[in-house]
Amino acid sequence: MPKATPFNPPSASLPGKPSVPEWVPPPVTKETHNFAKLKSIDLSLMDSEDPAVVEDLVQQVKTAIRDDGFLFLENYGISLEQLHRQFAIAQYLYHNISEEDKSRLLFDPETGRWSGYKHPYGFKKTRAIPDGIEQFNWYKDDWEDINRTPNCLRPFIDEIEAFCAYLTGSVNRRLLTLFSRVLELPDNYLWDNVQSHGGPTGEGYFRHALFRPVEKTTEAASKGLRMHGHTDFGLTTLLFSVPISCLQIWGRDEQWYYVPYKPGALVINIGDTLEIVSGGHFKATRHRVYRPPVDQLQEERLSLVLFNSSVGDLRMTPAASSPLIHREGCVEEQGVYKEYAKRMSAGQLVPTNRQWREMQISTATDPTDTVRNRIGADQVLIDGKLMQQREYMGVKVVLPV
Repeated sequence: MPKATPFNPPSASLPGKPSVPEWVPPPVTKETHNFAKLKSIDLSLMDSEDPAVVEDLVQQVKTAIRDDGFLFLENYGISLEQLHRQFAIAQYLYHNISEEDKSRLLFDPETGRWSGYKHPYGFKKTRAIPDGIEQFNWYKDDWEDINRTPNCLRPFIDEIEAFCAYLTGSVNRRLLTLFSRVLELPDNYLWDNVQSHGGPTGEGYFRHALFRPVEKTTEAASKGLRMHGHTDFGLTTLLFSVPISCLQIWGRDEQWYYVPYKPGALVINIGDTLEIVSGGHFKATRHRVYRPPVDQLQEERLSLVLFNSSVGDLRMTPAASSPLIHREGCVEEQGVYKEYAKRMSAGQLVPTNRQWREMQISTATDPTDTVRNRIGADQVLIDGKLMQQREYMGVKVVLPV
C-alpha cells in the first residue's frame, strides 16, 4: 500500500461560506476511577521502512482487537485544527438548523436506515420520552442530493464530504490493511472483498450527534442509560474522542468502564461483521452511552462518528483463506459469531449484511421503554447479570444492558 498523504481539506474561507464560531472543547472530568485502559495504535508506523516496526504494529493491533475489540488510533493524517473545524461545523448545525428542515428531513428508522435528522425524543419517528439526543446522518443518497441536507450546512458540504472520504478511503483502508495482516491475508483482502464502496461512506454513514443534559423524568425512566449496551452491526466504527465521558465499554471482568479522553484520537470499534469474518478472532466491541461523571452532568456532548459497512448483499462467513483461521480454528464462544456458527453448521442461511443492520435499526428500542426493557420481554438474568436479549432471523443476540 502506498504511503499515506495527510488530509488536505477544502478551504474554510471560500466565498459564500458563513463564519463559523470556534468549537471549544468542554472541561475534562476530574474523576479518575472506573476508566478503561485502552491500547493506542500509531497508524503512521505503517509507513515505516523497517519491516520489524510494521510487524510490531500488527502484533499490537492483534492483541488489542482480540482482548478488547476497542483501541485508540493516533497519527492517522488529520490534524487537531482540522478536526476541531469539523466539530465547529457540527456545532453550527445544531445552532442553526431550522424547524422546517427538522421536519422535512426527519428520519424514519422503520426503513432500516438512520438517514436524516433524529429528533431528541427517542429512536422512533413518533416522539417518545425526551432523550436529549439529536443527530444528523448522511448515507449515500444524502451525499448525492443536496436537498437532503439542512440548508445551514450546504455551504460546508465540500468540507464534510472530503472529511468522510478521507476517513473511509485513507484511515479505514489502512486500518483494514492491518486487520487483513492479522488474519495473514493479502493487504487489500478486507478492503476489496468486504468493505462497501461508493460515495464518501459506501453503504455506511456519517453522523453528527449532540447529547444534551438529561431531563429528570428521563433520567428516572432510563436509569442513566443514553443508549443500550450494544455492538455495532457493521465493519468498523470511527468515533472521535471527546472530553465528555459518556461512552463506556464492557471489560473482560464483565464491568462497565468509561473511555478516557485522548485529544485528537480516534476510538475504533470492531463491528459484528469483522467478528464474523475473522471467525470470532476479532472481538466486537460491547459498549453503551451512559450518564457522565457528576462534574459533567450539565455539559453538552458533541460527537462525530463514521460507521463503515460491508457490502449489503454479502452473507457474512469466516474468511476461508485465512491462514490464522486454518491454523487456530474459529473462536466459537465469541459473541454473535457463535450464533452465526450454529446456523452455518446446521446448513441454515445467515442474514445478509443489509438484513442484519436494517433489522436492528428498524426494531431498536429506547432505554426509557418500560414495556420492552423488563425481564420477560427484551431482558433476561444470566448468572445474576441483567442482559438484553433479541433475536434476528433466528440469530440470538445477548448483550449486557
